[in-house]
Amino acid sequence: MKYKSQKVAYWFFALCMLLFALQIIYGFIMGFARIGLDGLHDFIPFNTARAVHTNLLVVWLLTGFMGAAYYIIPEEAQRELVSVKWAYVQLISLAVVGVAAITGYHFNIWEGRKFLEIPRELDYLVVVNVLLFLGLILATLFKGKRQTTTALVLAMGLLFAALLYLPGMIWFDSQVTDSFFRWWVVHLWVEGVWELIMGGILAFLLIKLTGVDREVIEKWLYVIVGLTFLSGILGTGHHYYYIGVNKIWLVVGGIFSALEPLAFLAMALFAVYMYRKGERRHPNKVALFWTIGASIVSFIGAGLLGFAHTLPQTNIFTHGTLVTAMHGHYAFWGAYAMIVLAIISYAMPNITGRKRHDNSKGHLAFWLSNVGMLGMVTALGVAGVVQVYLERRLSMDFMIAQEEVKIHFVVMLLCAALFATGIGIYIYEFIKYGRPSEEALESKVDESEAVAVS
Repeated sequence: MKYKSQKVAYWFFALCMLLFALQIIYGFIMGFARIGLDGLHDFIPFNTARAVHTNLLVVWLLTGFMGAAYYIIPEEAQRELVSVKWAYVQLISLAVVGVAAITGYHFNIWEGRKFLEIPRELDYLVVVNVLLFLGLILATLFKGKRQTTTALVLAMGLLFAALLYLPGMIWFDSQVTDSFFRWWVVHLWVEGVWELIMGGILAFLLIKLTGVDREVIEKWLYVIVGLTFLSGILGTGHHYYYIGVNKIWLVVGGIFSALEPLAFLAMALFAVYMYRKGERRHPNKVALFWTIGASIVSFIGAGLLGFAHTLPQTNIFTHGTLVTAMHGHYAFWGAYAMIVLAIISYAMPNITGRKRHDNSKGHLAFWLSNVGMLGMVTALGVAGVVQVYLERRLSMDFMIAQEEVKIHFVVMLLCAALFATGIGIYIYEFIKYGRPSEEALESKVDESEAVAVS
């Protein structure tokens, strides 16, 4: 069942692809700087490139989540979006805030708080934008003919993500207090409520791609939600080990960090089991690859690699090193980037009416980007272990140690080129799909059931 209002999702996906491409470019700027090729330093210093790279990651993923919601919620609620015009207003305002923030970073207009560098004045515009988005999504859902578990979990994740942005807006004079609440935003997003968003999108895709009964898939979704809240909330403690808080967080953070991989393991088992159980052989194999791949890679990147360096006994050495970068790259890629690319791969043929999902370029994009990312993560991991040994065991100066691991960044850049080629092919395919087709988006509900688009 398709709805005309789902074409809003296309424009969010288009912005998502643009921001992703920019993030990769700034990643290369950082990588070249790490091997001494820092010709852009006078215009884009390393700290500026890093701030843009990390913040673009958050923005393009959130843009992808919004596009996914605009596609999924009308279908799950069985009605058109309550207002398409306001959805476009929300898209434009999101783009304006993003451009203003990124431009400001190049003129040192920021707060200097990792992942939350956006100036406080723009925070308020973000809040207004997200409130508008939530209003449209929740109104559509609760005015619809049905409220499915899949849609409710997705909406709950989006709502909690908005609420957990607020602690990051509170001003504290104490750096310890500020750091304490900053992790309410960063950790409880990526290891808490964003997992609910991932779970909602994953459930929707598995229902569509495998043909397994909705009730079976949504029962598994309850398990994932339970594991997420059990481990994710108190797992925040592993960020509190060395910022000046009570030592009880060493115990709490250690125990619940060990439990956090369970939620991602459940997602991986969930996806693979549903695929094997499914009788339908959906023709969109590319979307299926991204969907199953997201669940498996998220378990490895966010679950196993996270567990490997967040226990107190290990983290005392790996904290703040390239080992963290290794975990961060593979966790974000598997848990969130791949699921966004999965929903885009599924939605584009339906939005445009052009069935390009069978061609080899889509599969090539999947394998090149995944092999490239695995190579990048391996290079970062080896560099991180060497860094830990040199700095934390031999007490070598930081800058001298960075010179010693420079060769690993050469390898990382080569792998990054492979990754960028895969994503470039993906974006090329996105462009080749063209714009949404009114014929493809004709709703197949009865006229008496259809609700006019505002």
